[in-house]
Amino acid sequence: MKEMQTKLVIIGGGPAGMAAAVSAYDAGLRDIVILERDSKLGGILTQCIHNGFGLHRFGEELTGPEYAARYIEMVEARADGIRVYTSTTVTSLTQDKVVTAMNREVGMFRIQAGAIVLAMGCRERPRGALSIPGHRPSGIYTAGSAQKFVNLEGLMPGREVVILGSGDIGLIMARRMTLEGAKVKCVCELMPYSGGLIRNIEQCLNDFGIPLKLSHTVTQIHGKERLEGVTISKVDERRAPIAGTEEYIPCDTLLLSCGLIPENELTRKAGIEMDPVTGGAKVNGERETSVSGIFSAGNVLHVHDLVDYVSEEASLAGLSAVRYLEGQNDMPLDIKVKADGFVRYTVPQSVRRAGDVKVYFRVADVLRNAEVTVTVDGEGVYRKRHIKLAPGEMECVALKGEWLDGAKEVVVCAKGEERK
Repeated sequence: MKEMQTKLVIIGGGPAGMAAAVSAYDAGLRDIVILERDSKLGGILTQCIHNGFGLHRFGEELTGPEYAARYIEMVEARADGIRVYTSTTVTSLTQDKVVTAMNREVGMFRIQAGAIVLAMGCRERPRGALSIPGHRPSGIYTAGSAQKFVNLEGLMPGREVVILGSGDIGLIMARRMTLEGAKVKCVCELMPYSGGLIRNIEQCLNDFGIPLKLSHTVTQIHGKERLEGVTISKVDERRAPIAGTEEYIPCDTLLLSCGLIPENELTRKAGIEMDPVTGGAKVNGERETSVSGIFSAGNVLHVHDLVDYVSEEASLAGLSAVRYLEGQNDMPLDIKVKADGFVRYTVPQSVRRAGDVKVYFRVADVLRNAEVTVTVDGEGVYRKRHIKLAPGEMECVALKGEWLDGAKEVVVCAKGEERK
């Protein structure tokens, strides 16, 4: 097995991995390796041909491939310090920062890294279909798979469509399938609120007259060889189907948009401490995990709604990795960041460096006339009113360094009028 040594290894060549590499290079590092399992850089962005990317990062509206191309050009322009291995699968990661990987050109190889950035992204959750009675006929796809078929391969999964789950990919595919001539019968959402961005509900459903059925799920799949239809039912507050509310919808395609899962198999096997709510690693303000010198950023850390924020977070991780390699990560603080009220989680989960820190969070339910507060060791330091907070929208508060001096605990809380 070939043995290599590299100062910084970045696992994943999507928007997070590329942003981390560019940031580390710009901070002076010239020994960076990106390991990407696909045949080219860009990650999921290559199949996201809709616009809406780049407004925060580049100040203009781009499609997914255009956004990816910007970063690919940045990486290629820094080829003297960034090496890229595509079509490469990482098989293991250790706490000693040893990465084992393989590809056709090199075979199996091992890299001893000085620091590592985890940027593996996320995958779709298919479990929404697993408990539905019926056969498993052709015509059932995840929304991301259907997106790849339509946008990259020019193939139509079907013509009469029902979508289960109102995540952003499902909403976007409702519009995409409609534009390609399909009839989207409805989007069913188990929860009493949508899991997607408000703008996507407006632009992808309302603009095309596609009904969104909240508190509904698919309870029966019909058809043996090819999907013939589905039965949907209303659910109660316990998410259980309500008898007598069944409705049969003829269709030849069922798309599943049941959420995203951070790709953290490598993270868990390395013994890194995980957050059970986000499905990602627990990190401090520098995006460093519980294992010194291993950092995490992007959708592998927690699922983002905007790729611009993925790039921002990964840039911080790349810079932090360089600081670690240079011995600058003197972290005298150990301040816990906790969630309270309707806040489901915070990222980061702790702060270990003096200075301003952004804390991202999501709420657990739709709140109106809401208020977000931050307390430091029980003393209120921040308060902001919001007309509405929703689980599909990631929120952020900026903690000032002066608030954290000598502190032990920060609590981020959201309260308001619950959805009725």
